[in-house]
Amino acid sequence: MSPAPLSEAPHSAGEVVSPDTCTHLTGADHVASLTAALGSLNGQLDTLDGWGRQIADVLSGESRGRLLAAGNGGSAAQAQHLTAELVGRYRADRPPFSAICLTAETSSLTAIANDYPADELFARQVEAHGRAGDVLVLLSTSGRSPNAVAAARRARECGITVLAMTGPAPNPLAAAADDAVCIDSPWTATVQECHLVALHLVCASFDAAVLAEPARVPSATRLEAAP
Repeated sequence: MSPAPLSEAPHSAGEVVSPDTCTHLTGADHVASLTAALGSLNGQLDTLDGWGRQIADVLSGESRGRLLAAGNGGSAAQAQHLTAELVGRYRADRPPFSAICLTAETSSLTAIANDYPADELFARQVEAHGRAGDVLVLLSTSGRSPNAVAAARRARECGITVLAMTGPAPNPLAAAADDAVCIDSPWTATVQECHLVALHLVCASFDAAVLAEPARVPSATRLEAAP
């Protein structure tokens, strides 16, 4: 029997499902799904550009604020990807900025999970590390992760701006955040792939905002001027 085409997927349009349940999704279907989802991302470019400039204002301003990031599973890895780009660099050389991935704090995670309800996993760290005026970026392919929603609510109680990347809207995380970019796709992998593109667009906007002059090139790699 031939695999069912993407349009015949047995899941509802608003449901983000595990790739393990999508045995009928062919390579061509995957690419078609990604192409369609990037279309929804294309309509949110101004939002992502604004996020980059907003984060730059917080991290490079007089208060030298901080960015916190979190997510579960693959989204945890992408949260760490974002903080690495800010502490290290995205493309051009620039000063490092304060960014903490809450999912990488393994001792804190296990201690909190051992002593508190699961919903406190990120919220307690937000309360510990965040200050009024900081930014929290939360990633969830479903937008329904209880620990992410709890973190968003705690952050707003603390005066921290919450930016969320999710799957299809409406969803609880998007509703709890100050602003959200929502990817219109039923496939977890597709949502994650679009989130990575979105994170890179935020980083590009951030760099453009904080770099007042052209990127510095290490002398060892600088090209000699033509005679």
